[in-house]
Amino acid sequence: MRYDEFLAQVRERGEYHDQQEAEQVAWVVLSVLANRITPVKAGELAAQLPGPLGPVVAEAGEDDPETFGVARFCERVAAQTGARPRTAEWDASAVLSTLADAVSGGELNQLISQLPSGYAALFGKAELSR
Repeated sequence: MRYDEFLAQVRERGEYHDQQEAEQVAWVVLSVLANRITPVKAGELAAQLPGPLGPVVAEAGEDDPETFGVARFCERVAAQTGARPRTAEWDASAVLSTLADAVSGGELNQLISQLPSGYAALFGKAELSR
């Protein structure tokens, strides 16, 4: 998937006003996600993302992963976008469901397996067995 296609899909799913808003939300959500996964997984994920999204994930995922659930994930997105946590959950879902379409199935399964249950719903996937 090309960068412009990724952003167009995020824009459509998130119902954003323009491509710039979709890009801002995508960068924030992917940065917060990268803080939650291992540096190795962030690097692997970054390799499959189009355009500048790969470097965003790689850089944000350089440190040891932090541990937080879905609610805290959405709070972090909200803090960076200026949205309410419920809106941030919508934002996260728009980006992460697009991410699920953009990466290989194996990469997606490995990514979701690093996250607590509940995250799979943000990717638009049913709970996956580990």
